[in-house]
Amino acid sequence: MKKITPRTLKGFRDYLPETMIPRRKIIETAARIYQSYGFSPIDTPALEYLEILTGKGSDETDKQLYSFQDKGGRDLGMRFDLTVPLARFVSQHENELGMPFKRFHIATVWRGENTQAGRYREFMQCDFDTIGTLNIAADIETTLVIYELMRAIGFENFTIHLNNRKVLSGLLEKLGLEEQTVPVLRALDKIAKIGYEKVKEEMAETAGLTSEQADAVLKLTTLTGTNAEILEQIAEMAAGSEKGEEGVSDLRQVLAAAEAVGISDKNLKLDVSIARGLDYYTGTIWETFLDDLPGFGSVCSGGRYDNLTGMFMKNPLPGIGASLGLDRLLAGMEQLGMLSDVKTAAPVFIPYFDAEKLTDYLKIAAAIRAEGVGVEIYPDPKKLKTQLQYADRKGFRYAIIAGADELSRGVCQVKDLQEKTQEEVELAKIGEYFRK
Repeated sequence: MKKITPRTLKGFRDYLPETMIPRRKIIETAARIYQSYGFSPIDTPALEYLEILTGKGSDETDKQLYSFQDKGGRDLGMRFDLTVPLARFVSQHENELGMPFKRFHIATVWRGENTQAGRYREFMQCDFDTIGTLNIAADIETTLVIYELMRAIGFENFTIHLNNRKVLSGLLEKLGLEEQTVPVLRALDKIAKIGYEKVKEEMAETAGLTSEQADAVLKLTTLTGTNAEILEQIAEMAAGSEKGEEGVSDLRQVLAAAEAVGISDKNLKLDVSIARGLDYYTGTIWETFLDDLPGFGSVCSGGRYDNLTGMFMKNPLPGIGASLGLDRLLAGMEQLGMLSDVKTAAPVFIPYFDAEKLTDYLKIAAAIRAEGVGVEIYPDPKKLKTQLQYADRKGFRYAIIAGADELSRGVCQVKDLQEKTQEEVELAKIGEYFRK
């Protein structure tokens, strides 16, 4: 029989324990933060009818869709994000959910895009959204959740870039460019990747802007100063546009609330250059960057989308939320040396080096597990040196040494494998020791 070469598809990956362990930890942290704000978990199918997904993001996301026909001849697609399925979900279950509805959804999505550092064709998003309210309180809360989430994961040096699509739309309105809003904003969203001149060229090619019109739009990307100073410059530029002035007012309220709860300009920056390329955003938008990795790209983004359910409902429900890009964030953490080389989910290791004492080792492990601490017992009675080498390779924090002498005296040796220290502990108090 011909042997098959084991391999993974381009843009897809296997997750070894040393990758999966921190991945699970971030997922658990995100779920904990989301639930602390009252967001409830949901799930939706990986597959949707193709018409549900197409035309909801951008031309680019439509091209990146994984789509096919099933045996029944139905046109299907794999979800490219969790927001469009949410719009379908809420429209379908509105009467059961009640409004406002706050949900979080941590799941895999697929996009057939070019792969790069931290960007794969199969990846996981950690979304949270509030549906059914237009009040600015939801915009403020979304800002607070992003901030608290980044801090809980372990970041200090990060910046949440804040903007409002109404400001951008208001400026385009004043310039007489309302009809070109979509291509202009898509081009503007690329400013950090391709630079001023390339974006200006794209605006001319895709939206027909003159050099003067493009410069007027791109002036937004050159604003400098504190958040308060930039806000005043924006207010002056948006004056005379009802939509633009409304966007300025929204930004003012979000910034004031953030300052009131102790979020400084260091972690929250008013940035009128961010546009978010997806077409469905209508108000406040966010992109979060790691200060220690310039050019790395956003790790947590989102915005307000007040018309998305209009595709499915007569009376559209407004929505707002953000998504943590788990795999991109992990790639950043790896570059920053934030991931430990741990290959086990259990911190405690018990060598099985006395073949006659397996029952004793099981009792010790049970006492520790009863305190909520993971324990692994080596499966074969080999030499202690061999088992401790295994423990080092796996990254266990503690090893419990209990031979016939220790067990006869009712004690064990607890070895801290990181600190290279050791102490004797009574077996009767071993659970209490690890609880502390």
